Amino acid sequence: MRFLERERATVAKLLPGLDESLRAIPLMELEGPSDLGIRLFRDSGGPGLLAPTAYQGRGATALDALRVQRALGSRAPSLAVATTLHHFSIATLAGLITDEGLKSMLVEGVASTNRLVASGFAEDRPGAGVLSPSMTATEGPDGVRISGATRPRGLARSMDLLLAGVMVPRSDGPGEEAAVALVTVESEGVSVGGAESEQVTLDDVLLPPELLVRASALDGQLDVLLSAGFAWYQLLMTGSHLGAASALVERVLLDERLPESERVPLLVETEGAMSAAEGLARRIDDGGPDGSTLADSLYVRYYVQDTLSRVVPRAVELLGNLDSTAPDEVGHLATCANGLALQPPARFRMTGPLAAHLVDGPLTVT
Repeated sequence: MRFLERERATVAKLLPGLDESLRAIPLMELEGPSDLGIRLFRDSGGPGLLAPTAYQGRGATALDALRVQRALGSRAPSLAVATTLHHFSIATLAGLITDEGLKSMLVEGVASTNRLVASGFAEDRPGAGVLSPSMTATEGPDGVRISGATRPRGLARSMDLLLAGVMVPRSDGPGEEAAVALVTVESEGVSVGGAESEQVTLDDVLLPPELLVRASALDGQLDVLLSAGFAWYQLLMTGSHLGAASALVERVLLDERLPESERVPLLVETEGAMSAAEGLARRIDDGGPDGSTLADSLYVRYYVQDTLSRVVPRAVELLGNLDSTAPDEVGHLATCANGLALQPPARFRMTGPLAAHLVDGPLTVT
């Protein structure tokens, strides 16, 4: 069947064997508490998906990555969501580091050893924006020490590195400035919560100076770069949740007991949503993300979100009418697909910023 053929072909090209491995395992086993899906992702070279081939990565474009995430979402939605955070971290890291030697070393290190980078951004915290620093730092004779906590959803117990925002003492005078820190999990003072917790805590963790990017080193452009990079998050998270919805639609399309008048409308809406996301991916590939691209990423994400709010209930209803032999799987896929509405930033929080952007104001993620 042609549905999802292009997406799965992209996975076969860039991450050989991964789709077959995921397909061979029952959905609810993949979605369980084990790290089986993450292990398969690592084994296929997934952590290097966005890394350039010159850095021993797979050299995926934004369009490639979108298609990969949709394909993964159709097989293992939780894996797709978790790896989106890794890809977002890599894209953000690459945009922030201006030292080409350091960038090469870090990105190649991730790609060549299949290390996973979790993100301390994209969290809804009371009274703070989703890209606001969640850590604090003190400076002493031995360097900067960081403390705080974050919840890198899906990768807390699988990550090798953590990318997090932190407020640090200014290096050129009194006061504080924002910075981005890259912390290795082996660092003394890093701890991960128990089996039921996704919280990662940093307690007085000493950070090498080369792994701290200060706002002052970026001519005050840190917020701009973070916001622009957030377009990657919207794109890939949209693809991941669209993948979960596509798994439901695929079940409907494969069941010939259902009339074409029911199957084709779901196909049209789902593929229309994917076409919108592909347009965004091509824009990122053409010129890289900026403030305008971030706005477009939100338009597309909310449009896809609305589409899924129609497609998912109808697909569930049709599958239920057929006395599906896998009601747990259908319910789980529906929950995962609807999870796009829970991803930051919430639409009501972006109404004002998007209205301001429409009349040529800056776009701030809140």
